[in-house]
Amino acid sequence: MKIGSLEAKPAVAAPAAERKPASAPTCNAPEPSAKVALSGAASLLAGAAADPAFDVEKVERIAGAIRDGRFRVNAGAIADKLIANAEELLGRKLS
Repeated sequence: MKIGSLEAKPAVAAPAAERKPASAPTCNAPEPSAKVALSGAASLLAGAAADPAFDVEKVERIAGAIRDGRFRVNAGAIADKLIANAEELLGRKLS
């Protein structure tokens, strides 16, 4: 399948010595080309990343429970949180 004429030749760039130097900007900074708004979930994640504090005692309790074999996973709570997160991301109620 041919896309272009066989006669067409690619453009050749001028040698570096013949190029004109780029001019420096002469005015204020340009206007931004896009504006971004974060969702509630993204804002929470950004805030969590900025605040590295966590509950050391809770982490120790959970780590001890895992070591001792006493840690139990609450599948219902995990499922509920996953559904709530999906609803927030989709912006609608799933159930």
